[in-house]
Amino acid sequence: MDPTTITTAKRSLLASLVIVGMGFSVLFPILGPLGRELGFNEIQITSIIAISSLTVVLSAPMWGRLSDRWGRKKVMVIGLFGFTGGTVLFNTVLHIGLSEILTGMSLYVLLVIVRIAHAAVMAATLPASNAYMADITSLDDRTKGMGALGAANNVGAIMGPAIAGLAVVSLLTPLWIVAVLACLNGLFVIRFLPDVPPMSPSAATPKLSYLDSRIWPFILVGVVMFSGYALVQQTMGFRYQDALGLSAQETAQTFGLAMMLSAVASLFAQAIVVQRWSAPPRVLLITSIPLLFLAFVLLYFFETEIMLTVSMVVLGLGMGLSGPGLMAGASLAVTAEEQGAVAGIAGSCGPLGFFLGTLIGGALYQTDPTLPYITAAVVYLILFLYMLRVFQGLGDTATDV
Repeated sequence: MDPTTITTAKRSLLASLVIVGMGFSVLFPILGPLGRELGFNEIQITSIIAISSLTVVLSAPMWGRLSDRWGRKKVMVIGLFGFTGGTVLFNTVLHIGLSEILTGMSLYVLLVIVRIAHAAVMAATLPASNAYMADITSLDDRTKGMGALGAANNVGAIMGPAIAGLAVVSLLTPLWIVAVLACLNGLFVIRFLPDVPPMSPSAATPKLSYLDSRIWPFILVGVVMFSGYALVQQTMGFRYQDALGLSAQETAQTFGLAMMLSAVASLFAQAIVVQRWSAPPRVLLITSIPLLFLAFVLLYFFETEIMLTVSMVVLGLGMGLSGPGLMAGASLAVTAEEQGAVAGIAGSCGPLGFFLGTLIGGALYQTDPTLPYITAAVVYLILFLYMLRVFQGLGDTATDV
């Protein structure tokens, strides 16, 4: 690609990721109170996200490899329109439940089935996007490129909870809006995103293992970090509602605002700190852990609205530093021919973390509302010690992992 085409590609890719971020984030402030309106308990509610996250874990590596053969743009488009169709189906089933046409276990099972189908196809978007960015950035700029992707995603994550505020109209209104935006996003990518030639259009694509020694430390750190993040994100809706005595609509608005502020902090980390600091991926990861540990400690000790929100902001700042470190570290550790494969594996760390975090978080919250956060704090302390040991022998230049 010539420099002008690369610039166009980056702008189009980042614009698309804003909408993707909106689509992913709009559900989180709504699902907790919405699930309770449908008569589900905390474990049932969080398991819907957990099961769909596991589906993404199983699907993302395949989509990453297919992006090497079919091209990044084609796989992105499949993911975006899959997201649109899946959201329409999911919303329809939710509407059936709120109308009490279908209730109880039958409704729960149907929601899980639809969410699995939804997740299996929408999983194509992020690994193809990450591999696309790897294709058009140099080794020196890889961390900044991944940071820019994260920043764009967080702009969307700011806007998603804002849309969630429309739950005052009805709990499903924000989800219908996201379905329309996802469809428009697919059309935008078809029209404006330049095509990158497939890395290996006919040959068998490289297959990476999660246990590959080059990427294993990053994968382990990523899964544990996202597990803690998911544990908070999937239980905080309950925490806001229970601690503050809010209605379902009030919870969606109040927690939605906290998520917006968390996304702003994450955006600051990725758009300002990562872009100007030029730190190697390992340093970003190690720096993020104390911030995340602090967020969990605050969540354990306080339950006022202001302190819960401050905790979310600190959490967002920590995750904003860790995301680019994870993706860039894994990308720099492998060859150019393996970028699609590694993007699929590294991109599945988040969904795998959400699968574990949501299941564990829901069960712990039902036992004690503060138990998820002290558990996460202890796990993150252990993770920090592990990272210091594993990463201490790596180099110190900006391109080192």
